[in-house]
Amino acid sequence: MADFSSFDMSSSGSPDKAEAAELQRLLAVEQQKAQFQAQVHNFTDVCWDKCVDKPSAKLDSRTETCLVSCVERFIDTTLTITNRFSQMVQKGTH
Repeated sequence: MADFSSFDMSSSGSPDKAEAAELQRLLAVEQQKAQFQAQVHNFTDVCWDKCVDKPSAKLDSRTETCLVSCVERFIDTTLTITNRFSQMVQKGTH
């Protein structure tokens, strides 16, 4: 995934500050989209391997329940870790 946080505006001409800020905002949005897609890919990999024994045309109820539970736990874990890092950063700045 590309890191656009250090994008140098001086190499692409000299847009005014509003244009530069809008470009930074758009880049941040695209980076968030890429991170979301990476998370979905992770969910798919982990939960597919854990829950799907044999691929078929239709999910049985056990497989569906497993997939839902797996994704929910994955999201819960990600949020817990993110919140913990946020708390650590806030404590470090005070």
